Amino acid sequence: MLFDTHTHLNDPKFDEDREQVIERAREEYGVKYMLNVGYNRETIRQTLQLAETYPFIYASVGWHPVEAKDCTAEDLEWIKSMARHPKVVAFGEIGLDYHWDTSPKDVQQEVFRKQIAIAKETGLPIIIHNRDADEDVVRILKEEHAEEVGGVMHCFGGDLSVMEACLDLNFMIGLGGPVTFKNGKLPQKIAEHVPLDRLLIETDCPYLAPHPYRGKRNETGYVRLVAEKIAEIRGMSLEELAQITMQNAFRLFGIDEGN
Repeated sequence: MLFDTHTHLNDPKFDEDREQVIERAREEYGVKYMLNVGYNRETIRQTLQLAETYPFIYASVGWHPVEAKDCTAEDLEWIKSMARHPKVVAFGEIGLDYHWDTSPKDVQQEVFRKQIAIAKETGLPIIIHNRDADEDVVRILKEEHAEEVGGVMHCFGGDLSVMEACLDLNFMIGLGGPVTFKNGKLPQKIAEHVPLDRLLIETDCPYLAPHPYRGKRNETGYVRLVAEKIAEIRGMSLEELAQITMQNAFRLFGIDEGN
């Protein structure tokens, strides 16, 4: 009974066996729900198609900061219209990425602000992509009053002080494969201290595969390994952690448990 709250099942790495990967996650790993994330026109179309095909897959739409320089006003209007699809439960992934030098920082920040405004207009929680940009991400979230809709800090990589700032802004903390890494001291510390009612689990598949699959293609089923590690850190059962994180996802994304 797990909810993988960040997948990219539309990725070409799944073209040969997508259906089997999804079935394996359900049957072998106990993943009941998945949230697939679209971040440009192509992936958003694919994401909505997945969500329409599988009743247990939900969708998120947004424009990734790495591609911010290519985002037009028409793109944002189109994304706003796609956000009204009945299977879309979140807006993202959006944010800032200062690691990959592909879009100027000022352009990233402008597109980020505009998308926060759309998320607020549509009433959707935000999925934040943040890489090497803690200070600016938190500042912009505050300035744009993103706490009105809240969301999740996807694949959270900050320290305890950044976590507290994000919690204060009505955001949950998403943890994935890095919490299982042998050198994953920081995410393990976050897993130890994050309030349980603000925790989500994810894979970001096909990226960031957990131990012992690190460096290989990640699968949505491997969210179970993330959950097992966090349960171990917290001294609780896998079943209890799975139930808590699923309820957190239902609450954040406005999903009726009966669906």
